[in-house]
Amino acid sequence: MIDFRAVNEDAERLLRRHGLQVTAQRLAVLRAVSTRPHATADALADHVRESIGSISRQAVYDTLGTLVRRGLARRIQPAGSPARYEDRVGDNHHHLVCRACGVMVDIDCAVGEAPCLTAENDHGFAIDEAEVIYWGYCPDCHDKPAGE
Repeated sequence: MIDFRAVNEDAERLLRRHGLQVTAQRLAVLRAVSTRPHATADALADHVRESIGSISRQAVYDTLGTLVRRGLARRIQPAGSPARYEDRVGDNHHHLVCRACGVMVDIDCAVGEAPCLTAENDHGFAIDEAEVIYWGYCPDCHDKPAGE
């Protein structure tokens, strides 16, 4: 059984440690990002509403923006897809996306030492992040007959 009081206390400490005021909305959005990795802002807003009741979509977007800026969440936006959010930050991992159903999974750093920052030619940039998205078909979609 999950001790939600302990989860809330950890989330509260995390927000305070990053200089953020603790609010019910921030706690709910942070919990939603943690329990629903790779969810869209709209899906997170729906989950937050189930958790705390009324909250505007804009408040969820604003909170997500704050969490991303403070390093508590990561925003990923694969081509042709809405932005998605996760709380796995700081390790510069990559993602694999199913072309058919859109499911997304984490992929650990593929080349070299984490955080995969060795570019053949950096053109004078001070590189601090690499974003790689692999595309393919998940097992469920790969096994479906064409046209389904």
